[in-house]
Amino acid sequence: MQSHAQTNKAVLDRYMSLPQGTRVQATYIWIDGTGEGLRSKTKTLESKPGKMEDLPIWNYDGSSCHQAEGSNSDTYLHPVKMYPCPFRKGDNVLVLCEAYKYNKEPTKTNKRKDCLAVMEKAKDYKPWFGIEQEYTLMDQDKHPFGWPKNGFPGPQGPYYCAVGASRVYGRDIVEAHYRCCLYAGIRIAGANAQVMPAQWEFQVGPTEGIDIGDDLWVARYLLERVAEDFGVVVSLDPKPMDGDWNGAGAHCNFSTKAMREKGGMEHIEAAIEKLSKTHDRHIKQYDPNEGKDNERRLTGAHRCSFIRDFSSGIENRGASVRIPRDVSKQGYGYLEDRRPSSNCDPYSVTMVIVKTTCLGE
Repeated sequence: MQSHAQTNKAVLDRYMSLPQGTRVQATYIWIDGTGEGLRSKTKTLESKPGKMEDLPIWNYDGSSCHQAEGSNSDTYLHPVKMYPCPFRKGDNVLVLCEAYKYNKEPTKTNKRKDCLAVMEKAKDYKPWFGIEQEYTLMDQDKHPFGWPKNGFPGPQGPYYCAVGASRVYGRDIVEAHYRCCLYAGIRIAGANAQVMPAQWEFQVGPTEGIDIGDDLWVARYLLERVAEDFGVVVSLDPKPMDGDWNGAGAHCNFSTKAMREKGGMEHIEAAIEKLSKTHDRHIKQYDPNEGKDNERRLTGAHRCSFIRDFSSGIENRGASVRIPRDVSKQGYGYLEDRRPSSNCDPYSVTMVIVKTTCLGE
């Protein structure tokens, strides 16, 4: 799709190859007031940062990010994790930040602070997570990338894990994103085309505790930046197209040390029993609008459960929580919570899972 917003990247390369001396560009990244959008800005450091303490606290206009009033808008960025930058390369870095208000309280959408406290309380359980992030590529007119402009592609069926120009749209973006994640040190586990054309998935994990939230948010940032270079829009809407088309989720695979050891099935089943009793609480935490986004997706169709009912089963992709067949066969491993929406906050998701299954809170 041609757009007036696109620029010539070959021209940009002339300037990006210029030496920058010993000074370093640090891109500060944070979650805005929507709970699903990301923002960033760049700060020059005098030298390469070797540890988190080398990164100063910074500020931004919170009133322009739905996080403060214009009359008192300074909002503060506290660096929490640093990654190599795949766009500027060299010693340049990406810096994931928590956002704090003028009174030193976390902003409403800063879920990381509470999540970190929960993960610290549960550290002896050794909670591991792997999240399957689904997303849809869109043209700038918000029409799915590669779809006919005055109609629809053929019915779902041939697109999942497909190859070929008539079945796969946007692979260049997926490949570029994958390599960026590897460069940045994110534990990306894989990627594949999904059931709806122009819909894709990448997996992050397994990682322990707070790391899954950090890595997934930065992986989302990388995806947005890569797609920006291609002039394509990334949608995390859990039901981007009405009708007989799949929605998009962020299935969360979870285990504790006891679940991963011999005899772990007993602990997996106990966790599922606890999850069954707190279904409504989890649904409210599994999208940024307390279940309203997921309501369009969790209809009981398209390999999804029904939002108001809890269900579980072995190898049942229509259940709220699935036990993979190989886990059932060997008697230990992990469970898959299929309820989180594609636009969920992974800090909220992992925090409530640990609270329910490990801490009994």
